[in-house]
Amino acid sequence: MKNTKKIAVAALVLLTITSCGGSSSSNNSETTVAVSNQFNDDDVMFAQMMIPHHEQAIELADMALDPTVMAGEDVKRLATQIKAAQDPEIQTMTQLLTTWKKSLTMDDSMDHGDMMSGMLTAEQLAKLSTLRGAEFDREWMLAMIAHHEGAIDMAKAVLADGKNSAVRDLANSIITAQDAEIAEMKALVK
Repeated sequence: MKNTKKIAVAALVLLTITSCGGSSSSNNSETTVAVSNQFNDDDVMFAQMMIPHHEQAIELADMALDPTVMAGEDVKRLATQIKAAQDPEIQTMTQLLTTWKKSLTMDDSMDHGDMMSGMLTAEQLAKLSTLRGAEFDREWMLAMIAHHEGAIDMAKAVLADGKNSAVRDLANSIITAQDAEIAEMKALVK
């Protein structure tokens, strides 16, 4: 009986490893083909704009995690959570743009200012970096709330006009996660 269980477990492990390895590479190939054939300019623009948007959120998170800022525990936890979510999302968007053979950056000849709402200016970032403790926490959360609201606006726009399923999934994920973080930060600011 013990040997039968061991054989069954070993077979299950082998089957799992084999099916994961085999399906992973075939799924990746299938996904790449589907992704490269089903996207539009709105999907591309979303990824090109959301990458720097997320990079700034990570910059803000790193600022909060700097011990010299003396951020509170709630802010440090939120910063860690934001960074953990947005790093992989940047990788996903980079992979999509690469698969589509599109530039990772936006065309500078177009004005994307209105679409990048929530981004902090260099002056705002510099001012935030001078703050410490509770004052930093409050200003950081207010900045991150506006930043997240901008990302949600961008995500809603691509849901309305984009056609790539991976982008739509990402946009829905961004809306859900960042809406929850906004609610939490608004409660903490009060």
